[in-house]
Amino acid sequence: MVDLNDMLYFVEVVERGGFAAAGRALGIPKSRLSRRVADLEAHLGVRLLQRTTRKLSLTQVGETYLRHCQAMRDAALAASDAVAEVQTEPRGTIRVSCPVTLAQTVLGELMPEFLKRCPLVQVEMQLINRPVNLVEEGVDVALRVRSSLDDSGSMVVKRLDTSHQILVASPDLLERQGTPKTLEDLQLLDSLAMNAVDGHSSLLLVGPEGKEHRLQLQPRYVADDLLTLKFAAMAGSGMCWLPDYMCQEELTKGSLVQLLPQWSPPPGIVHAVFPSRRGLAPAVRHFLDFLGEKMPGRSNSLAGNIARHTAGHVAEEAAADLDEVAAD
Repeated sequence: MVDLNDMLYFVEVVERGGFAAAGRALGIPKSRLSRRVADLEAHLGVRLLQRTTRKLSLTQVGETYLRHCQAMRDAALAASDAVAEVQTEPRGTIRVSCPVTLAQTVLGELMPEFLKRCPLVQVEMQLINRPVNLVEEGVDVALRVRSSLDDSGSMVVKRLDTSHQILVASPDLLERQGTPKTLEDLQLLDSLAMNAVDGHSSLLLVGPEGKEHRLQLQPRYVADDLLTLKFAAMAGSGMCWLPDYMCQEELTKGSLVQLLPQWSPPPGIVHAVFPSRRGLAPAVRHFLDFLGEKMPGRSNSLAGNIARHTAGHVAEEAAADLDEVAAD
């Protein structure tokens, strides 16, 4: 195998224009450097340099070989930088954008721990539901929840978790308008939505064996903030869909009820996007590593709790039905 040092020596000789200049930069005698490059040529079986008394010039194969040697050197330097970043205590300011609901629930609970781990790091977080242009707006990391990653463009994507959405309504609404047993029954309930066009909104639902159904709605209340919609749903204004991590407590207490558990909107992919892996500041790299450690499985664990609660609620209803039959 070729001595990798000889490849580095070859690059230095070419970039510095001669053996003498390269020897001074490397602290190696000119004669030794010349011998090492000659040994490299002998090992490869080709001539890389044309030597004259006045100058050096690359052969055609030498030009090709030079590009590979430069790439090897750059990769080695990048590897050293990566190790140095890990060894360097993170410091400085991280600018993060995050959807409002994700920040108020999952991320809000995690940030104090990150700040404890990295005491020299400051975080500036924008709570915003629209997509941001990271480069133009000076954002280091944008957190997003999407059903697809296709709109991430040239950004680097780090998947963090899967968010499950569920249909919910208050007991008061169900008492007034009835508990839906089928998809068609959902149309009979007042509804809430994050957006609507000309008073109409649609919601894609996925059911058993991947079957899909698009629910057409005329929402009574439209607000582009999930927390606002949750308050309205709890007050009985209508049914809506919410991320599972946002309504676990309300389902446990019974102030919200899950509708048609076998049908739900497609799951969302919780992910971070950032411009490039190369040149990441240690603070940003530690933040991404922290999210990768802490966020996976949080929504899944919440979904499990919700499913257990829903199963228990269904069992209670079945037992009550049996009691009524026995009483009759």
